Amino acid sequence: MDFEIYLTCFISLLVAINAPGVLPIFVSLTSTIPEQRKRLALQSSLTAFLVSTGFMLLGSIVFKLIGITVEDFMIAGGILLLIFSVVDIVFPESKTRHVATATLGVVPLGTPLLSGPATLTTTLVLVGNYGFLPVIVSLVLCFIMAWVILHKADKIMNIIGPTGAEAFAKIASLLLAAIAVKLIRSGIVELMKMQV
Repeated sequence: MDFEIYLTCFISLLVAINAPGVLPIFVSLTSTIPEQRKRLALQSSLTAFLVSTGFMLLGSIVFKLIGITVEDFMIAGGILLLIFSVVDIVFPESKTRHVATATLGVVPLGTPLLSGPATLTTTLVLVGNYGFLPVIVSLVLCFIMAWVILHKADKIMNIIGPTGAEAFAKIASLLLAAIAVKLIRSGIVELMKMQV
């Protein structure tokens, strides 16, 4: 029974974090600074783990104290991601802005991409159902896997080549915009449900 609990927590968080889905966005955002990808892979994975763990321990209490809901977090995260994607698509020459962004691994890679509303909500639900230990263990394993996937981004890029990388980056920007719109839409829909 204990193994089933750990497996349930692990699979649920693996799906919520979706590191393979973040990979093309990671490649796109770091396209002008490939030499920093390994550092940013570690920074983003650690950030996501700390945010998820902190949210698991204090999230619901802090959110209630300052009047923030998960829906507010979804809308704010969506707006941030939408700005990134629109700038990448409309003004591709401005990608040099990432060179000076020391915190790129924190925002938006660590949060809200790896540790976004889906991850945070899933974490809270799992803790409520199964307790802290299975969730903490699952978070550690999932973010180690996320780090490995992002850490190997250069090898993946070598396989697909420069042209593929450029196409990959454009598709990633569109994907990022779609994720952003989905987050904003979901947040608004949930807020509207709360008002009814």
